[in-house]
Amino acid sequence: MADGRSSSKGRGGSIHWGRGILLLLSMILAITVLMVAVAGCGGESTTTTVGGGADTGSGTNPTGDPVVIGAIVSATGPNSPLGEPERKALGVMEKEINAAGGVLGRPVVIVVEDDKSDPKEAVTAANRLIQQEKAVAIIAASGSPSTLAVKEITAQQGLPQVSMAASSAITDQAPTEWIWSTPHKNELAVARALTYISEVLQAKKIAVLHDENAFGSDGMKEIEKSAGNFGLEIVAAESYKTNDTDLTAQLTKIKGNGPDVIMVWGTNPGPALAAKNMKQLGIGVPYVGSHGIANKTFIDLAGDVAEGVVFPAGRLLVPSSITDPGQKAVTDGFIAAYQAANKGESPNTFAGYAFESVSLLVAAIDRAGSTEPAAIRDALDATQNFPGPDGFYNYSPTNHSGLVAEDMIMVRIENGTWVLAD
Repeated sequence: MADGRSSSKGRGGSIHWGRGILLLLSMILAITVLMVAVAGCGGESTTTTVGGGADTGSGTNPTGDPVVIGAIVSATGPNSPLGEPERKALGVMEKEINAAGGVLGRPVVIVVEDDKSDPKEAVTAANRLIQQEKAVAIIAASGSPSTLAVKEITAQQGLPQVSMAASSAITDQAPTEWIWSTPHKNELAVARALTYISEVLQAKKIAVLHDENAFGSDGMKEIEKSAGNFGLEIVAAESYKTNDTDLTAQLTKIKGNGPDVIMVWGTNPGPALAAKNMKQLGIGVPYVGSHGIANKTFIDLAGDVAEGVVFPAGRLLVPSSITDPGQKAVTDGFIAAYQAANKGESPNTFAGYAFESVSLLVAAIDRAGSTEPAAIRDALDATQNFPGPDGFYNYSPTNHSGLVAEDMIMVRIENGTWVLAD
């Protein structure tokens, strides 16, 4: 795995990026030149190659059989606010990687499937990517339920899977040999949120409203497990279904228990509905959300009642919070590339997960010098201090989440955008 491995100094010592990611980094720093002609990622289809293949004008065109990376996103359905920016980021990255010469001198093709926010669709997509597209690795998925469903297939097949979802069960519960995650898992996000509630808000009593899906239920378990360590008492806990259209019954029960803070753990539309219903019921205590609302969709859906909502997130939402030069260079380059390809639109947290997933995979393939599953697995396990918008990834055979709670910031919604809450 050490063949061609490069290193430079950064946080924590040596940063093992590999030839591929160094090419990507040097290229991405000149992104405004390279991306002028990128034609966006528009159009809808269940299956697509997101970036248009390996046609580049860099003079370093890759050749030979393509390296196929499969990806499963929720381009439609309730999780589309997560999946659509992920799809766009994958399109940007396919173009960028091929402009930098591909990987192992071969073009990269990212084949994207839409799971329609349905785990059953994700299973069908995974089988197609493996059996028909011959993907060497899979990025999956936008939501935790789909990710966990695909995880069983990649484990059986012995194929690397990089997750863009945040349930702690993804990397903490067996089987884990073939799956790695890019988001901060719920355990870390909960720890960051509870620290803020205890130390900044100085609250004592919390209530929790959570989605009944895998992400929300997992978050609830982490809150139950950790609240006492922060001197916090859970005085009420209520759940809702992802597609519920009214949460006043749950919030009325919560209000009756007199919490100092309400934690809402889920992805849209539920959290936005909760904010509206809290206003309707005259509940004025602080709203602390999950990192599942780290996109403009929450602000758009909640409207004025989004003001003041606080939640943990990666630093991509507030890029000025990044001080490490290597992490800043990578993040600024990705932002510029994404904006150039998407008419000035800035990437959100979920686009960042897709960017990191592709970057980690390409670097691992490059270091391994091979597309064999076991070689990619070993290279991912050896990833150390790899910079991304969400932090520095340190994987090992026993740690496939890679990040720490301290990589996260607390974000507050103010005047329709995100600012540091600390």
